[in-house]
Amino acid sequence: MQNALVAAKEQGMDCVQVFTKNQRQWKTKPLKNEDVEVWLAQLQDNGWDYTNRVVSHNSYLVNLASPEIDSRNKSIALQREELERCERLHIPSLVSHPGARLGTPRKTTDKNNLHGNPTKEELLGLKRIAKSIDILHKELPNYNTKICLETTVGSGTNLGYSFTHLAIIRNEVSDPERIAFCFDTCHVTAAGYDLRTNKKAEEVIQQFEEIAGLENIKVFHFNDSIGEVGSRKDRHAHIGEGACGLSCFEAIVKNTRFRDVPKILETSKEENKQGKLMDMVNIAKLRSMQPKARKRR
Repeated sequence: MQNALVAAKEQGMDCVQVFTKNQRQWKTKPLKNEDVEVWLAQLQDNGWDYTNRVVSHNSYLVNLASPEIDSRNKSIALQREELERCERLHIPSLVSHPGARLGTPRKTTDKNNLHGNPTKEELLGLKRIAKSIDILHKELPNYNTKICLETTVGSGTNLGYSFTHLAIIRNEVSDPERIAFCFDTCHVTAAGYDLRTNKKAEEVIQQFEEIAGLENIKVFHFNDSIGEVGSRKDRHAHIGEGACGLSCFEAIVKNTRFRDVPKILETSKEENKQGKLMDMVNIAKLRSMQPKARKRR
């Protein structure tokens, strides 16, 4: 894992996201003391120990919204392991997909209900997530690592496509200060929020403020969207090559409230025709959006 820190430092990045285990397996070997020591040493070398510069993403298998008790308990156990590993590795934010309610399927042509109340099945799913999180918080008191619930596209029966969903979960848990959010630009766009002009992007940011609170965003995922606005397709594109609009990224990069919030690329790791890493190309585009520092007279 420490190689991610080394690569981030060599490429001039100031934050990074990692998996602390195989994200597609239920079981994994426990962390070895020597591996933890190497990781922490590199973390200190980067100057990132006890900062918010490192983010982890939980396993794709976790579903805290499942109506099936055995499945949900299995997910709670796996999420507990994810939190324990993050705490030991001094990682303050664990990005987590809220979960799928299952039950009555949705048609692929159905649009997300972004501004209304959740359906009865959705609300039950949201409450199951909150109860699952309460169990974890009770079992892991005084942890520094926060669960960062991620916005989703709303594919299948997945919850979290609406800002209201995130707010409901946070309001339902007994210790809301231990819950934060991850704003994924591709997911928000594909869910149906339109950020393709400066005005529309600012309006969406304001909606999040009013519904879920901008101060609760602790991580951004910066991905353009192959799918159009409202497509409910989770397919990432390089910055400026999708449906998000550059205004989407500008609204976030130029907002001083987000200056110290990690912004993670989840775009494909490849080179362009000139042999330059696309991570570097994407980062250059994003950094060009930053407000120019005023010169002192």
